[in-house]
Amino acid sequence: MNAVSSATQRHRVRAGLLSRPAAAALAADPNRPVLASLLAGRLCGEGMLPASLGLPETERDKLWSTYFPGPRLALPEQAVDDIPERQDLVAILLEHRAGRFPSDIWLAFIVAMACGGRDHLWQDLGLADRGELSHLLFNAFPSLARQNTGDMKWKKFLYRYYCARDGIYVCPAPSCGECAEHAQCFAPET
Repeated sequence: MNAVSSATQRHRVRAGLLSRPAAAALAADPNRPVLASLLAGRLCGEGMLPASLGLPETERDKLWSTYFPGPRLALPEQAVDDIPERQDLVAILLEHRAGRFPSDIWLAFIVAMACGGRDHLWQDLGLADRGELSHLLFNAFPSLARQNTGDMKWKKFLYRYYCARDGIYVCPAPSCGECAEHAQCFAPET
């Protein structure tokens, strides 16, 4: 599938999901469009998430039935290696959740699962671009997202936060601006 037809298919799937009649309070969730994009991306074979999205079955079923009622799309299954720090990342995200919508909890599990991927976090999630990921993080985990004052790449930021919280510092420089790997952490994502 070429890039144009993939983008067209993603747009159609996303629009179809968002046209489903979710309850008014849930339809107003600012993360609903991001979840629709993530699901559309996975349907188009983008990202690294398993069909479960990293959620327990009951929670995955709730996500579909409350946010996108109707026939469930058959997401492609793929093997995903678990990472030992996944539960710690979930805990960090949950500590900073906005708490306005159930999507915050689901997204903590989904984002933590995607941290095990090898690409940029937005790509591992199957999102269309980094802007969607920033939208997700600022809406679902605002107090954590606001701490990324230098616009560090999100996966690097989450791991840096995780390591600093536990007193693990991998960069020998006293600040990111002085680190030899600064360009790798803050360079534009492509």
